[in-house]
Amino acid sequence: MQRKFTEEQTAIRDAITRLCAEFDAEYWLHCDEKAEFPAAFVSAIRDGGWLGIAMPEAYGGSGLGITEAAIMMQTITESGAGFTGASAIHLNLFGLNPVVVFGTDEQKQRMLPPLIAGRESACFGVTEPNAGLDTTNLQVRAEHDGDGYRIFGQKHWTSMAQRANKVLLLVRTTPRDKVARKTDGLSLFYTDLNREFVEIREIHKMGRSAVDSNAVFYDGMPVPKRDLIGEEGKGFYYILHGLNPERILLAAEAVGLGRAALRRAVDYAKEREVFGRKIGMNQGIQHPLARIWMELEAANLMVFEAAARYDGGEECGAQANSAKYLAAEAGFNACEQAVLTHGGMGYAREYHVERYLREIMIPRIAPVSREMVLNFIGEKVLGLPRSF
Repeated sequence: MQRKFTEEQTAIRDAITRLCAEFDAEYWLHCDEKAEFPAAFVSAIRDGGWLGIAMPEAYGGSGLGITEAAIMMQTITESGAGFTGASAIHLNLFGLNPVVVFGTDEQKQRMLPPLIAGRESACFGVTEPNAGLDTTNLQVRAEHDGDGYRIFGQKHWTSMAQRANKVLLLVRTTPRDKVARKTDGLSLFYTDLNREFVEIREIHKMGRSAVDSNAVFYDGMPVPKRDLIGEEGKGFYYILHGLNPERILLAAEAVGLGRAALRRAVDYAKEREVFGRKIGMNQGIQHPLARIWMELEAANLMVFEAAARYDGGEECGAQANSAKYLAAEAGFNACEQAVLTHGGMGYAREYHVERYLREIMIPRIAPVSREMVLNFIGEKVLGLPRSF
C-alpha cells in the first residue's frame, strides 16, 4: 500500500475540507436537533461535482476509485459533519455499482447520469425485519404481471425513503423452496419508488435523525421489466459487488468521526483546569487519548489497504471487513473517551461530542455486525469451520 496520497488525492482532501468549512458545528447541531435534512450541504457537494466521484466518466462521473471516495467521505466526517453529513450522500458513491457492472448500456445511460447530477435521489431496499443479515431469507417478492412485475412485502431500515424517488430493490422472484441454492431466485431492480403503492413509516432512532430511516410497505408496486438489473434470479450475486466498497467507505467515515471526537477531546483537555492544572497534564486523561490516536491510525491503514486492493482489482474481502471492524471500534472508543474527557459537559449537546457518540454506533451495527465480521475472518482467512 502506498504510504502517502498522490497530489490529486491530496487536492481532493483539501477541496472537501474547504467545502466543509462552510458548514460549522452549529449547522450540524441544528440539523440534528430539528431532524432537518442537510440540504444546503448536499447542494454544495452536488454543485461541486462530487456525487459521481467513483462513477464512470462516460455517464458524468469522475471515474476515480474507492480510494478517492474514501478520502472524500473521511474528510466529511472528520470536519464534524459526522454520519449526518456522510449518510446524506453515501449511497451515490457505491449504491449503483451493480448497475455499473451488470446493467445494459441503455440502463447505465438512463439511470446513472440523473443520480450523479443530483437530479434524482435513491434509497436502498435490501434489509427486512425477518431476515436481518440473512439476505437469502428475504421475503419481499416480485410477481410477474404482464411484461413487468408487482412488488409485495416489507423492507426495513430503508434510509432516505422519505426523500427518494428511486429505489435499488432486492426481492424474491422465485420462492426459496423452489430453488436449488438459497442464493438463487433473488432479483435486483432499480426503479421508481411509486408512492401510490407504498407506505413509508419513519423509524425514530438514537442518532442521525436528520437522515431518515424507514419501514417501507410495498402493496403491488409496479416495476417494468426494463428496470431489472442483469438476469432474473441472479440479484444476490450482483449485490455482492457493492459490499466491499460499502464497508471501505463506512470504515473511512468511522475513522474520520473518531478523529473529530479526538480533536475536540484534546482541545478541551488543553483548556480545562481542575485543581489548578490543565486536565491534559493528568496521565488518566492523556494516556487514553494517546491510545486512541494509535488505534485510529492503525485502523486507517487497513482502510486504505482495502481501498487500494479494491481499486487494483485484487481480492479485498478480508481487508474490507477488517477495516470496517477496526475503524468502528476505534471510532467508538474515540467518541466515548471524548465524552468522558469533557466530564459532565460531554453530556451536553452544545459540546457536540454526545452526537458523535450516538452516530458512531452506526458503523458498529451496520451494514454487518461485528460478530459476522469475526465469523468471516475465522472461516475465510483462518480456515476454521463455519460457526453459524
